[in-house]
Amino acid sequence: MPNSADLAAVAGGGSSVGAPDDGRPTACIALASGDIFYGRGFGASGVAAGELCFNTALTGYQEILTDPSYDGQIVMFTFPHIGNVGANAEDDEAAKPVALGLVCRELPTAPANWRATHPLHDWLAASGRIGVAGVDTRRLTRLVRRQGALHAVIAHDEKGVFDTAALVAKAQAFAGLEGKDLASGVSTDKSYPWRQTRWEWSKGYSDQASPRHKVVALDFGAKRNILRLLADKGCDVVVLPATATAEQVLAEQPAGVFLSNGPGDPAATATHAGPVIKQLIDAGLPVFGICLGHQMLALALGAKTVKMPFGHHGANHPVKEMATGKVEVTSMNHGFAVDASTLPDGVIETHVSLFDGSNCGLAVKDKPIFSVQHHPEASPGPQDSHYLFERFVAAMDARASGGA
Repeated sequence: MPNSADLAAVAGGGSSVGAPDDGRPTACIALASGDIFYGRGFGASGVAAGELCFNTALTGYQEILTDPSYDGQIVMFTFPHIGNVGANAEDDEAAKPVALGLVCRELPTAPANWRATHPLHDWLAASGRIGVAGVDTRRLTRLVRRQGALHAVIAHDEKGVFDTAALVAKAQAFAGLEGKDLASGVSTDKSYPWRQTRWEWSKGYSDQASPRHKVVALDFGAKRNILRLLADKGCDVVVLPATATAEQVLAEQPAGVFLSNGPGDPAATATHAGPVIKQLIDAGLPVFGICLGHQMLALALGAKTVKMPFGHHGANHPVKEMATGKVEVTSMNHGFAVDASTLPDGVIETHVSLFDGSNCGLAVKDKPIFSVQHHPEASPGPQDSHYLFERFVAAMDARASGGA
């Protein structure tokens, strides 16, 4: 156990939420390697095991933590000041945080934003999610970059009592995300319509007035702002579960199909969703996929996916559109990727990452079918890729007029 001076350095100074009077740490991170990182806990007390990844975004921690794509993962932020704008219900991308917990350098301060309704600590505690602050996130990030996403356990105990051997054993027992169909667990249980459009300054959210195209969104873990962007562009959206059949989709008589983001191994989810997507492709409908939806579309077309060492997580990832040479700064969140070398004839690589050259988009030649790996809805992140929603609507316009 470190001494008081060590703890002061680890905690980064300041007061802690629920710290014992003797200065002991109230949280720790145990890695499968046996390494232990001590810090200060906030949010809920308890223990959680998952895949530790790092996120480089400077803003949008609430959107990140409520992104269903983070199911099974612990998010470590490389930006040190997390929590300073608090939390509010409008920024949630799902009903509650989905990430298992968060790790950050500095203990969150009181919120300083007019939209805040809760401190980050209270918001996490109410959702049963653990926060760990005061650890050396730079060192942990370097470990992830060298070794890949880490199997880890985070623990928060207000009395500072930890069975570190048991925590390490729990981290070693974590099976990882490969082979896991997590999308079915975060998907909706039943279909529902979506009418809300995106947030506007001084107005907040609104309901669409006159939608033009019926769109079925297959929910593999859809973020709310993606659905808002579809509604904003005139799509009459009905959301169906990840387990929906092609017959159920076609019964809605959609003008187009959207494949959402989501967590887990796309190859595992494709065992039940892949044949459905293939039938929808064969039906001649415009199809647009994002993130896991992009990977699922690639698998349905005959390509393969691979597990990345540490993935792409952040709101500052440059992506090149191959047709124009334009570089878009994008929001990313994925640990698996499409293997571009396996794309079949007639399927074109449309976007690539300028960080590592990995695939970030595809399109079917001469068909209104396309997808991207990044998150064009910009929640969080820049709005460089909003045009993709317009491209999807244009494909449905063309089909309605007999042009496709």
